[in-house]
Amino acid sequence: MGSSSPPVATTIFFGANDAALKGRTSDRQHVPVEEYTDNVRKIVQHLKKCSPTMLIVLITPPPIDEAGRQSYAESIYGEKAMKEPERTNETTGVYAQHCVALAEELGLRCVNLWSKMQETNDWQKKYLSDGLHLTPEGNGVVFDEVSRVFREAWLSPEEMPFDFPHHSHIDGKNPSKAFEERCL
Repeated sequence: MGSSSPPVATTIFFGANDAALKGRTSDRQHVPVEEYTDNVRKIVQHLKKCSPTMLIVLITPPPIDEAGRQSYAESIYGEKAMKEPERTNETTGVYAQHCVALAEELGLRCVNLWSKMQETNDWQKKYLSDGLHLTPEGNGVVFDEVSRVFREAWLSPEEMPFDFPHHSHIDGKNPSKAFEERCL
């Protein structure tokens, strides 16, 4: 692989899994909020060492629709579905607050998806497919918000090159081929 210049921008989008509640069905994904914050701080510090001028944008976890999570669980497990949620919007909001506070502390830009999505009526169905994962419209909000922040930092998302091949150029039977062509 040839040496290339460091990335111009990086987004850090963690927290949705970390905010799973301890002792519930998604327990193995749980990361305490202090550890989550510390992990994101370490990632930022590492990136700053690689490139002090890189734009780093933190993205909060999106909100959680507890009713949507419950119906999803029932659709899979039927009667055996847990009656207590494995995630709550309130807890995820705490992770979002820590993400925003860390961005302020480190002087970084931040997309507060948790708040932004909840400004829209019927966000639960519009932006989340199962109470947790994003719909195409939900991904559209992420794109719009990240693009807005990039433009504020004088970067044009439309003109930025991709570091990795677009998924449509990747052959499922030989995925490494598209990367080899890109990374020579």
